[in-house]
Amino acid sequence: MPLSVKASFTILVIGMFLLCPFGGTPFLQAAEKSGEFDAHASSYRYFFQDEDMDFHFGNLVLGASVNRGCSVGEAFYAASKIKDGDAKTWHKAWFDLAELVQARGERALAKGHDISARSQFLRAAYYYRISSLAMNPMDSRFLERGQKCRRLMKKLGPLFDPPLEYIEIPFEDTVIPGYFRAANHDGSSAKTLIMIGGGETYIEDLYFYLARQAYERGCNFLTVDLPGQGLMPVEGKVFRTDTYIPMKSVVDYALSRPETDPDGIAAYGISGGGLFVPQAAMHDKRIKAIAMNSAVTDAYTLFKTMPAVTADEKEMNSWTSFHRGIVEAICLRYGVEKPADLAKANQGNTFDPEKIDAPALIIVGQGEYQSKAVQEQQKYALDNFPNPKKKMVVTPTAEGATNHCVMENRDLVGQVLFDWLDEVLE
Repeated sequence: MPLSVKASFTILVIGMFLLCPFGGTPFLQAAEKSGEFDAHASSYRYFFQDEDMDFHFGNLVLGASVNRGCSVGEAFYAASKIKDGDAKTWHKAWFDLAELVQARGERALAKGHDISARSQFLRAAYYYRISSLAMNPMDSRFLERGQKCRRLMKKLGPLFDPPLEYIEIPFEDTVIPGYFRAANHDGSSAKTLIMIGGGETYIEDLYFYLARQAYERGCNFLTVDLPGQGLMPVEGKVFRTDTYIPMKSVVDYALSRPETDPDGIAAYGISGGGLFVPQAAMHDKRIKAIAMNSAVTDAYTLFKTMPAVTADEKEMNSWTSFHRGIVEAICLRYGVEKPADLAKANQGNTFDPEKIDAPALIIVGQGEYQSKAVQEQQKYALDNFPNPKKKMVVTPTAEGATNHCVMENRDLVGQVLFDWLDEVLE
């Protein structure tokens, strides 16, 4: 079935950087360490010597440029103001840049230059978000910067046609925040891409991950923060092992929109979303296809092999302030005090591929796939998905598509994902 403006199935994209705070050794070296999984290792260096900082700069920041989350010139200027591995200078450089770019956008908007304003606001919003990386969620600046980011996204939303809508989905004693943008101007039904992030991510990260690729293929785009993600930890909402429960509310919301075709819900998960998506599909047959980047059949077995979880006191004392901030933020998001407790927090965080009827796609970068632990989980999932419409794609290092979640080549991810969905959702 071609992915056109008139096509009609819903893509539920779930993602998270669940396995994210553990940078250290490049994958080509990490592969030599039996069983170790280092989600923040890169196959090549971008700018910084600090490997965790370099991972975020090259993948999360520069990777977003293809979807207008950053300007390469602005990004490298900010990087030039950062002391390698130092969280404080990282926070300042991106915040200063955000204010500068926002001011340019405000001037454009005041003069009626809506497209220019939208472009500036998109980047400024994302720079505010990036400025909170490696920052404790209990730090007042964390909430302040997250709110600045979100206010700008709300402000630029009406400058799209159809508009980008900020949404809140009632759930338990709170709301699940998100964004929705319809594919069609007339409100007719179409695919809906829902993307969810992970350990460090906001809904804004996920907008810049794959929203444009969805729009170009006639898909509605929906992204939400589940408990533990985005600003949710500020209200005490940490990660849980039954994410299929909040996910049910997300699917309910998607189906409440007249723009959503109920026969076309699919789910795509990155990092820990490679667990959340199939876990949701086990409990919710309204999801008609799932994709993972990559499959996480058991989060506990991956977490217990990660360098930050296994680090002793001597190793932790050697961490840069940036890496330490990343790890501490993840601990708070899981409701634990120390990295060693992260594995225990993920006991029971699993999915059973045999209980999923939907077609399934696994995407994994070549560098990440060198990890023995990753290989084992992909094989287990692929061998046991019962639907014959199942497939695994290893994206190549030679095309800059090798690291965790393949954030550095989002167009290639879009091609692999949407072409596969064309084939399985006919």
